[in-house]
Amino acid sequence: MAKPEEITEQPGPVVIRTGEATAPAAQRPPDSPEELLARVDEMVREARSMPLSSSALVNRHEVLEVLEDLRRSLPEEISRARSILRDGEEVLERAGVEAQRVLERARQERERLLSKTEIVQAAAREADRLVAEAESTAKRIRAEAESYVESKLANFEVVLQKTLQAVERGRQRLAGRLEADDLAPEEAEDTSPGR
Repeated sequence: MAKPEEITEQPGPVVIRTGEATAPAAQRPPDSPEELLARVDEMVREARSMPLSSSALVNRHEVLEVLEDLRRSLPEEISRARSILRDGEEVLERAGVEAQRVLERARQERERLLSKTEIVQAAAREADRLVAEAESTAKRIRAEAESYVESKLANFEVVLQKTLQAVERGRQRLAGRLEADDLAPEEAEDTSPGR
């Protein structure tokens, strides 16, 4: 266990800096929001407990640094969501254009076949079949595009919900620690020998 090298006196929780060095932010690859939350959780869980108290000693600078990294990473997640939405809209638009093209070809073929009087009945049936086939193809293309977009959005929704839940749990844990720290000095004053 590392021995404390420096104790910083500040109002509120006591911060102890240990000899463990953290890698500079420029050398670390950017972490995902889940990894950043896991780091905050680990800092709080591994923090040394203060004797006779539910408070813990954490390095405020390290926690604030991780929270700042988390704030910077969330816009990236939102940007990814917007990108997925744009991609989905493009897929739907392309599917719509392709469906219209297939339908137009079917209509043109139908008109061509109907123009020949000797095979009008056969042509009408073939044209109807082509139109039905084209409509079926158009529906299938649109359904596949919508399914693709829906699955991407559902996956992203799950990721965002987990991230938001983890952020809320981290904030609640941090708030609970701060409330416990605020109560700890009052308990110490009540038990002092002068009273």
